[in-house]
Amino acid sequence: MLNFSFVNPTHIHFGEQQISTLAVNIPLDAKVLVVYGGGSIKSNGIYEQVASALEKHVWGEFAGVEPNPSYQTCMKAVELVKAHNYDFILAVGGGSVIDGCKFIAAAACFEGEPWEILSKGAPVESALPIGVVLTLPATGSESNSFSVVSNLQSNDKLPFATPLVQPKFAILDPNVMTTLPTRQLANGVVDAFVHTMEQYLTYPVDAKVQDRFAEGLLMTLMEEGPKVFAKDAPYAVKANIMWSATMALNGLIGAGVPQDWSTHMIGHELTAVYGLDHAQTLAIVLPRMMMEQKEAKREKLLQYAQRVLNLDMSDEDAAIKQAIEKTEAFFHSVQMPTRLRDYGLGEEVADKIVAQLERHGMVALGEHQAVTLEKSRSILLQCV
Repeated sequence: MLNFSFVNPTHIHFGEQQISTLAVNIPLDAKVLVVYGGGSIKSNGIYEQVASALEKHVWGEFAGVEPNPSYQTCMKAVELVKAHNYDFILAVGGGSVIDGCKFIAAAACFEGEPWEILSKGAPVESALPIGVVLTLPATGSESNSFSVVSNLQSNDKLPFATPLVQPKFAILDPNVMTTLPTRQLANGVVDAFVHTMEQYLTYPVDAKVQDRFAEGLLMTLMEEGPKVFAKDAPYAVKANIMWSATMALNGLIGAGVPQDWSTHMIGHELTAVYGLDHAQTLAIVLPRMMMEQKEAKREKLLQYAQRVLNLDMSDEDAAIKQAIEKTEAFFHSVQMPTRLRDYGLGEEVADKIVAQLERHGMVALGEHQAVTLEKSRSILLQCV
């Protein structure tokens, strides 16, 4: 096992009726900016619950954070924060809203051009405190310090991370999933699954605890994911998916193990150029990444095949091939397409995305830095 330091200070409030705890989780003297996305929270009862919980607070709102939050939209919120002296950010939404709020919290306190936080890795020295009401389990952003923001003018989708934007608390009520559309449910399950795979499917370092935790998450998502689309999906199904998504990226399963993230880096560029949902890109790229890297990942692929998928291991090469096929079949089982052609895209994608990767310095990806631009091109061509 590799050396690591681990702490997760986000206070999780999990379960039914937990949104009411906002009343005591945000200081009464805070001036709160409630940030959300397209407005669905006003039709599914979440906005009403938030407003009720904040009845003794001074608060305002900012709507319109889009999927793959844009720098341009976030900066409008920053202007609002400064104009009205808000000193606490409450993200009510999924990963995009939360990521946007992390950037807003940092940019509002940043001296200089905030885009440099993303483009140049400019250090963040202070940030406004953040709380979260999670409405879509997917990214795990509610309990980590990472954020990804897009620039619509330059086709850049770039990450930043700092402990200063780690949410102080996150409220997770699985009942919010009841009104989510199929597309968002599928995105959530796939996102959580691939987050887990990026930290698990590398090479062995005898990290038995992390491996078993990761395998448990993968098995849970594969078992429960297809069930969540039913209109009468049980609370337990939603609860297990929501908690899996949080645990997939709160730092625990990634502590002391090598990590990949090459699927994500290619996926970010697909989103930036073609506007595909983040999880859609992951479902397209991961099976091809697994095939391209099957020898480098051989030991962990065999472990995945045996422990997670319970495959016949008498022919190891056949087991690896079947494991990759079953991974893609799982994406289909949660109503997620897995080819570029499913979105009207073809071989032209390869050159554009490779150029983006090169422009952003993503020329050697993966746990061994072995995914070169040529390999990325090969993977993208296989994705058609």
